[in-house]
Formats: sequence, structure tokens, C-alpha cells
Amino acid sequence: MSANDVVITGIGLVSSLGEGADRHWQILSAPGAKPVIEAERFTPYTVHPLPEIDWSRQIPKRGDQRQMETWQRLGTYAAGLALDDAGMKENEALLASMDMIVAAGGGERDMAVDQVILDAGRARNDRDMLLNEKLTTELRPTLFLAQLSNLLAGNISIVHKVTGSSRTFMGEEGAGVAAVETAAARIRAGQSSHALVGAAFQTEHADMLLGYELGGLLHRKRWKSIWKRAANDGGGIVTGSGAAFLVLESRAHAKQRGRNAYAALGKVESGSARRAEGNLTEAISGLVRALGLPGERLLALSGASGAHAATGAERSALSGAGDFAVRGFSSLTGHMKEVQFPFAIALAALAIHNGAPYPAFDPENESGIDGAPQAALATAVGYRRFEGAALVVRA
Repeated sequence: MSANDVVITGIGLVSSLGEGADRHWQILSAPGAKPVIEAERFTPYTVHPLPEIDWSRQIPKRGDQRQMETWQRLGTYAAGLALDDAGMKENEALLASMDMIVAAGGGERDMAVDQVILDAGRARNDRDMLLNEKLTTELRPTLFLAQLSNLLAGNISIVHKVTGSSRTFMGEEGAGVAAVETAAARIRAGQSSHALVGAAFQTEHADMLLGYELGGLLHRKRWKSIWKRAANDGGGIVTGSGAAFLVLESRAHAKQRGRNAYAALGKVESGSARRAEGNLTEAISGLVRALGLPGERLLALSGASGAHAATGAERSALSGAGDFAVRGFSSLTGHMKEVQFPFAIALAALAIHNGAPYPAFDPENESGIDGAPQAALATAVGYRRFEGAALVVRA
């Protein structure tokens, strides 16, 4: 035990299942949890949609809400939930010295302008000139600002007054892993005492789904758990809107302000295997073993996306690297890109804090486990690249 151990003192979650750490624990800890899906709006694709959210609960100014895209509102909202949960929301001194690390993608495209350009292109052959015309007449200058990935961190700073250092990482699941890994490393090194770390993803936007589909990644038929999606049903991914933010602190900092922790964050390992060489299973196994896992059977919160190759490799790796009761939470929340890793860590911390494992989310493909978990594994294996794993333990 060290004064610079990393502990988790705040959790802010939003997914199709609802909002808040308690809400997610209540739903996921009860046997037979069912997904919330939308199968008509983007047919033939299914998504896990956002629940109804009263944005004013965490973003009180209407002007702030209006100038954000949905993914920015979503991330700012979840960050507020985490700060509330950690008891920091009204403490200006803590917020002013708080570091922030966000994993983010690009902003949402203006689909109305895209459609105008596509429609005009059917009637004109001078498409280079057409594109220049539309770029100068149809796009708002502020749209370019809204596309900046670090606008999420900027809005969190404005709304919640988190004004310590700020970093934004891009790169799908890898960004989420790097955000957590960096925050934890800074706290362990004594470079940071407390940090807000997390991500948001809004999938209910045609351009987000287009990016997946151009890669042949989306599941096309009726919803199935991530472990049951066959190659003849498409690429295997069903996406979801959601966000996850964590408040991480040094043990000494949390103790000084009298705050109990959900759990402690142990080692975090990351890698980027050369998947074309066919060694992804071995690479994931190596990451997991490098965590120094305890010898007993462990609960494993898997961020597996459903993408066939990556999900199959993770399943094989976990079956050979230890004795795990795996829970593929994307079956119930959808794949949330940058959000996967902080979400997995949050669910692991909730199980340890509440002294109970999650029942199988897919009883046909996930095995049982008994007793109060003292430790849990959290993983996020990118559908195309990057792998991450962390050990979460009782604080």
C-alpha cells in the first residue's frame, strides 16, 4: 500500500440502460438484464440509443447546451455525474487543481450540407468548383470549431470549472486506454493528485454508422449477444451511445479529504499488436499476464466489440491466460468506441464496491462465479487496432 496508489472515487455513466453508477449497478446486477435497442431508425442496423436526459441537471445554462453537439453534451453531462459522485462538484479549489484527460473522436458532420452537395453533384460535372462553392456558402464558421476533438475537454472546463492541465487523445479504443493509463501513471509518479478521465460517443448520427459500415463492421440482422454474432450477419458490431468518466485520486489525496473509494486501479497495460501477423491472441494473453493477476477465479469485464476477429481472439486469450468469468457488457450497451475502457473499469469497480459479481449477461456463453470479488479484470480490445487491460482491486 502506497500514498500514491490510484483509487477510484467518482463514477459517471450514461448508456442506453440509463444514467448514473447506481442505475447501472441495479440493472446489470439483476439476472436477465435486457438491452435497449432501436432497430427501425437506421435499418438494417441496430443501435443502443441514449435514454431521455434532462441536460440541465449537469449543464444548467441553455446557451452552453445549444453550442454543444450531442456527444459534447453527453461527455460534459457524464463528467458532471462523476464529479458529483466524488463530492467535488462544488469545491472550487479541488476543481482548479484537477487534471483532465479525455478520449475523443471528431465532431458530428452537418448532414444537411452533405446532402445539398450530393444532390447538386448529380446535376453538375464541375464538382471541384461545386465543392468550393458549398464550402464557402453552406458551412458555418463555427462548425469547424465544433469539430475539434478538444472541444469536449473545453466544455467540461467551462461548465464544471475543471481548470488544471488538460489532454485529449484520439484513436478509438486506444484513446480510452491511453487516457486511463496516462492519468494513473501521473498519479503514481506524484505528478498529479486527482484527475478526471473519460470519454463520450454518440452513435445516433448517420456519419458515425457510415464509418463503421465502410469497413464492413456492422451487424445487420436481429440483435444477438456479442458472443453469438455470426459472419453471415455482417461485421459483428452493434454500436451504442454512451459516456463514462472516472475521478481518479492518489490514496493520500482521497484520505486527506475523507473520501472512500469504490476500488483501486492496479496495473494498466496496453499494446498494439501487428494483427496481420496473426498474433492477436498471444498479444492479449501477454497483456493480461503482465498485470500480475491473483491466482483465484476472476470476474472479467470485457469491452469486446463483437467484431469477429478481435472478439474471437480476446475470447481465446482469456480462456488461456487465467480462470475468468467473462462479462461482455457491449451486448447490453452496444460498442461505444473510446468509452469502452473507462466503462469496463467503472463496472469492475462497482462489482468490487458492492461485494457481488454480475450474473451472466449471456448465460449460454458466460460462466458463473460466486463470492464477493476482491479483484476484477477490465479489457478493451479495439476492433481494428490497440489493446488494453487493467486490474481493479479492493481499495
